[in-house]
Amino acid sequence: MCADITDLAQALRDAGLRATQQRTVLLSILMESADHPNADELYARAKTIDDSVSLATVYRTLSALEEAGLIRKLSFENEPARFEITPVAEHDHLVDIDSGEVIELSSEEITRLRQELVERMGYEILSQHTLIRARKKPG
Repeated sequence: MCADITDLAQALRDAGLRATQQRTVLLSILMESADHPNADELYARAKTIDDSVSLATVYRTLSALEEAGLIRKLSFENEPARFEITPVAEHDHLVDIDSGEVIELSSEEITRLRQELVERMGYEILSQHTLIRARKKPG
């Protein structure tokens, strides 16, 4: 685990959670993951670090971390939920429908335009998430 254990433990305590080994392991894995793993993938990765982790523990821990606002659950049609550390800045996701790859899309221009449109309508954005399902063009 590359993430600083002390920082992760403090983040858990700040969120009102006990800093257990399993929670720290899962947070560390998610911080180092660029692929938005699902629960089964997180379980497999966690087992290589701490073989006492069970799949039930992974599900319970993901639920607790999500409720505490430390992680975000990404639900895509007909696929298992994926997870990521709650982002500092909002971003959207593109899902390659052939490979299942999830790619983060971050654009200050899109964020600005979205904000302008919503404000023009008399609203303020509390949260947002756009999912784009796409296929690579041939060639």
